[in-house]
Amino acid sequence: MNNSVKLPQKLMLLGSGELGKEFVIAAKRLGNYVIAVDRYANAPAMQVADCSEVISMLSADDLEAVVSKHQPDFIIPEIEAIRTEKLLEFEQRGITVIPTAAATNYTMNRDRIRELAHQELGIRTAKYGYAITLEELVAVSDEVGFPNVVKPVMSSSGKGQSVVKEKSEVEKAWNYAIANSRGDSQKVIVEEFINFEIEITLLTIKQWNAPTIFCPPIGHRQERGDYQESWQPAEMAEKMILEAQAIAKKVTDALGGAGIFGVEFFITKDEVIFSELSPRPHDTGMVTLISQNLNEFELHLRAILGLPIPHIEQLGFCASAVILATEKSDSIAYTGVAEALSEKDVDIRLFGKPNAHPYRRMGVALAKGSDIQEAREKATRAASRIKITQS
Repeated sequence: MNNSVKLPQKLMLLGSGELGKEFVIAAKRLGNYVIAVDRYANAPAMQVADCSEVISMLSADDLEAVVSKHQPDFIIPEIEAIRTEKLLEFEQRGITVIPTAAATNYTMNRDRIRELAHQELGIRTAKYGYAITLEELVAVSDEVGFPNVVKPVMSSSGKGQSVVKEKSEVEKAWNYAIANSRGDSQKVIVEEFINFEIEITLLTIKQWNAPTIFCPPIGHRQERGDYQESWQPAEMAEKMILEAQAIAKKVTDALGGAGIFGVEFFITKDEVIFSELSPRPHDTGMVTLISQNLNEFELHLRAILGLPIPHIEQLGFCASAVILATEKSDSIAYTGVAEALSEKDVDIRLFGKPNAHPYRRMGVALAKGSDIQEAREKATRAASRIKITQS
């Protein structure tokens, strides 16, 4: 146990969405002071933080202004679209950047983390290539082969991703990827389409002065490149779990620092294939709000602060399902909440986003069941009962 840890600490969260909100709740339970920063006012994490700031996180001047004003002990990025070279400056001044400024810079773009895994660490990934024009995308798609997956190298929550089955669909995929690219990037990645049995997230907790530990694997299903439901534990052979853990440890050791990493894998009949990595709590990990004694946000906080994590207990068969908006609205109300909560072992989180647009994630339903199928059915049913309307 680290007896040198003193609370409260001053934490600055860069990005204040629903994952940030749950992290702030965990941080406040241990009495910390939190500054929530985002590009729009009244973001979910701002609603529970001590104070908030609205800035462009791609502006070095804006970042300098808020850090100089608040003098945080820790800077904790929650999104990719940040002027990461500025984080290196803050780190040099003695502010701890989570997991490190270099790791945040690496993982901000899919190309860097893929190259680290494949080229430097020799880890099996999907075949891939890059393009910065439509013409390049056509050529690279031919090289990788069809079907393939096209996505921006920089985006959040899988946005801008599409499966391309044949050459005639390449232009549409290019337009969709560029429209959903974050930051300054106009670069896309083309990946081999892996015929996987299951796609998993392995939540990997890297600690300052203790061994790297893992949560049980989380299975998840995506649509439009965005997670729709997740479940824990994902059914996998022990041999494959150990292989995924070894790969996750290898990549996170190379990145350094401390905190939780969401490491994604494709699991085929006989292979564990590294897909992506986020150096922060993962959207599919929201299932841990019901499935574990310590959820991913509490684990992230403990790892950051150097607090002990003596035991992670999985609490049975659990699932999450997203609650999506269907139309644009600047005035939100929810109906069906009572109906959704009428079923045993079901819980709901509504994120408090100030506006909605089609497919925007507005909440999540959580459920326990006697097996994974029942848990998934209960979560999906609860999510479907909640309707988002104009208030």
